[in-house]
Amino acid sequence: MANAESKLSLVAPPGATPHANSEATPSCWSCGEMRAHHFCGSCGKVQPPSPVDYFAFFGFPRKLDLDTSALEKEFYALSRKLHPDVFGQAADKERSWSLEQSSRLNDAYRTLKDPIKRTEYLLKLEGVELEEQSKQATEQARASGDLKKQVVPPDLLEEVFELNMHLEELRTQKKLGEDDPALLEEIGKAKLSLEEKHDALLNELKAEWEKWDQLADGATNSASDSNRRKILDKMVDVLNRRNYVWNLVRDVNEAIE
Repeated sequence: MANAESKLSLVAPPGATPHANSEATPSCWSCGEMRAHHFCGSCGKVQPPSPVDYFAFFGFPRKLDLDTSALEKEFYALSRKLHPDVFGQAADKERSWSLEQSSRLNDAYRTLKDPIKRTEYLLKLEGVELEEQSKQATEQARASGDLKKQVVPPDLLEEVFELNMHLEELRTQKKLGEDDPALLEEIGKAKLSLEEKHDALLNELKAEWEKWDQLADGATNSASDSNRRKILDKMVDVLNRRNYVWNLVRDVNEAIE
């Protein structure tokens, strides 16, 4: 039914260390003092990029209910300090490092400021891989006659079945050059219902953020590890349902157009 489905599954990549902290901060290459991840607080020299996650890059804990105003403020502060123009007269290696740091800064900011990308990134850090089936792959499957397997969320079975019938009827009418305002109205109502479900699922996801952040503040033990897995599973489920709903909305838009 849907044109594309972003499917999340709990698969730990080889060598993943989901709960490990970032590596200890080394000394500055120039003055020998303890450096920050980006530049030295003592001499101000830009530092070579270090292998830290996006949360640590901004100095934030690995939590999901992130203060986006603080993120934006830190982003602009680091942008000014790491901009390549600042190191125009510096050695080649410093200009190269500033370019790398600036690029990583932009990637980190784009990821963390978006609630869905932030959640997916946290899941990836925790060993969850995102498997995306592209729209192009879906179209190729349709052209070859091979239908992609779609798992309809149980709470949407009846609604999806009815919507599917309406869309097929609409496509048939278009081929015949016919127009049924009543049918378009029904499809429009279905689209509005799906958009409301899409928004509601974001609120459901945010409820899991709160649970995750509470665990992140507590001591790690067997009970919290079990709860951690339940929360991860729930976030994966919510994201999959949300992606499925949005793909249905896209199907409706394409059929109406």
